[in-house]
Amino acid sequence: MMGKVWLVGAGPGDKGLLTVKGRALLQKADVIIYDHLVGKEILSLLDDEKKLINVGKLAGHHPIPQEEINRILVREAGEGKKVVRLKGGDPFLFGRGGEELSSLKRQGIPFEVVPGVTSALAVPAYNGIPVTHRDYASSVHIVTGHKRKGHKEDTDYRALVRAGGTLVFLMGVTALPDIIRKLLDAGMRPDMPAAVLQEGTTAGQRKVTAVLSSLEDRAKEADIRPPALIVVGEVCRLSQELSWREELPLYGVRIALTRPRRLMPVLAERLRVAGAEVLELPAIQTAAVKDNQQLFCCFKQIEKYDWIVFTSQAGVQVFFDEMKQENVDIRRLAKARFAVIGEGTRAALWERGICAEIMPEVYDGETLGHVLAGQGLRGSHILIPRAKKGNERLVPILMQAGAAVEDVPVYQTCACTGGAVSIKEELQKESLDIVVFTSSSTVEGFVSAAGGAHVSGIRAACIGRQTAQTAAKYQMRCCVAKQATMEALTELILEMAAAEPDIRDVGLMRSDGAED
Repeated sequence: MMGKVWLVGAGPGDKGLLTVKGRALLQKADVIIYDHLVGKEILSLLDDEKKLINVGKLAGHHPIPQEEINRILVREAGEGKKVVRLKGGDPFLFGRGGEELSSLKRQGIPFEVVPGVTSALAVPAYNGIPVTHRDYASSVHIVTGHKRKGHKEDTDYRALVRAGGTLVFLMGVTALPDIIRKLLDAGMRPDMPAAVLQEGTTAGQRKVTAVLSSLEDRAKEADIRPPALIVVGEVCRLSQELSWREELPLYGVRIALTRPRRLMPVLAERLRVAGAEVLELPAIQTAAVKDNQQLFCCFKQIEKYDWIVFTSQAGVQVFFDEMKQENVDIRRLAKARFAVIGEGTRAALWERGICAEIMPEVYDGETLGHVLAGQGLRGSHILIPRAKKGNERLVPILMQAGAAVEDVPVYQTCACTGGAVSIKEELQKESLDIVVFTSSSTVEGFVSAAGGAHVSGIRAACIGRQTAQTAAKYQMRCCVAKQATMEALTELILEMAAAEPDIRDVGLMRSDGAED
């Protein structure tokens, strides 16, 4: 069967600017073919469950020729696969999207186009520059600053200057001196307001504003580098007045999350709302124990359990998924009472319509055991569906209290094999400002994925004392949330971004942590 290609615009970098349709197609695709202009925040959403093909570079960082990209698209779709061709910005605005679709058309391969938010509009907006304004500009002209190799310049600068309005040059920072000279030669005023905008909508966003005649010198002083765009026009006067992104508390902060991907959305959204660029780099993943006969035996006599104890959100999910798979009616749990280790686990249980009766103030297995033992457990039957490697103190405490305990592994934690964004490469580039850890296993998985890259000195936001102790073992600078909740972790990260305290001393730890 013939496959299909979706040409998808990824927007300028901010994950929130990826369209709803584009995100849905990324989830459904068999193959994702992407280039280097796709934002890291969006690339971090892509994992190795799909076939990922980076056509932005080869060994030695030489770009793959367009003809080879066309062949890759034809080959993958020709094998009957659903293929997403993911391009930065909008695929039809200097993105060679038309060339790629022409190649598919000649081969009879079906395709669709999903437009993207173009950087020509979004990046100025994120820097407080409206490209049109009733008092300053009634038109906008988008020009490429990159000439095709072997072709002469065909831009009519005199026509651009006569037309007035706002000029936006994409991919033009390396040609900035030439662009300025041609605009001045075409009659543009030397004192025309202008701006160079680097890495707009990401944590690397930087802005230089000046009059046109001095823009080159100001950009050199600021060491502006690609990717960047140039805006020329009276609307640049509004940049300071309408600036908004710089006011967000986590503006310019790049944060890596390391917990399993399905557990990331709540914290990731909190941090993005606060202005951070969030890379979803799961260091571990959870997998249900296959053909779990021990759990199935428990289901057959599920009515006998007085207590069911959950120590993680993953345990809740796997337990109820397996119940459904085995056709176990939830009404058979009517006798049972429930205990959980913390807020996240309690919320996961409540999503199933069940309210936990016990949750300790300190979120760890040992404390949970002592609190539960105080309920008078002699003769009680307790079921604990949890990770293969759980807290070793929990079961002995409950047994000493006289309970019969079934400690059933329902899932196991293993390291992630990676995705489109490499933890090792990000560490080597020193691009991560804060790394968030929610369990000791996320720390170990992160260090493993680092592949020998230096992790010492990383600013680590840890959910609890046990997690921080593991991170400190690798000489990370550890701060610990006041509580093991996503709200407390968010507050901690805001504090870390506001100041740079010396946090090497593990004595600053303030709380306990929970399992992932």
